[in-house]
Amino acid sequence: MVGTDPVVVEERLRSGMLRCPGCGDDGLAPWGHARSRSVRHRDGRVEALRPQRGRCGSCRGTHVLLPVTGLLRRADGVAVIGAALTAKAAGAGHRRIAAQFGRAASTVRGWLRRFTARAQEIGAVFTALLGELDPLAGPSAPIGTGVGDAVDAIGRVGAAARRRLGATTAVVGGWSPWQLASAVTAGRLLAPVGAAGAPNTSWPWAGSG
Repeated sequence: MVGTDPVVVEERLRSGMLRCPGCGDDGLAPWGHARSRSVRHRDGRVEALRPQRGRCGSCRGTHVLLPVTGLLRRADGVAVIGAALTAKAAGAGHRRIAAQFGRAASTVRGWLRRFTARAQEIGAVFTALLGELDPLAGPSAPIGTGVGDAVDAIGRVGAAARRRLGATTAVVGGWSPWQLASAVTAGRLLAPVGAAGAPNTSWPWAGSG
């Protein structure tokens, strides 16, 4: 997962400043592009996205560089999905959410089911990251549902990142809470339970692309 500014990502990739998610070494180099895809955003835009690929000079692995505005294998941006999850945490059902965002009810139901299945795991990860970012942050009062607690933890981590790292879009602190969720989960926020690429409890905050 990389940042939201394609110019900055290009500069960091060509300078060997992006870390390989496979072996952990620095030095990903440009390696063409992945297949084009369309991503629907919350403001109604449909973005034609052709992610770059990078190749590691150490392990020789290649990786698609997906912006944190999206999730793996999802046609909707993370802001749309995050808003739907926030509505679910507030008690809305999938049909009401689908009508609000103009999405198929089956699509929204799939988002909610996937997140609900992983909510306890995700909530624990973001609670741990909150302690890493802000050791003085007190525990939040339980909301009473796994989805509600996880959504609350994601929001608190986003606020803590902004306080600690700054609010400009060029740094992690300028990302939205849901963009951070995309980064921390390596784009797998809605991956099936047990899928490879579990959320990273020691995500390198300074290594944003």
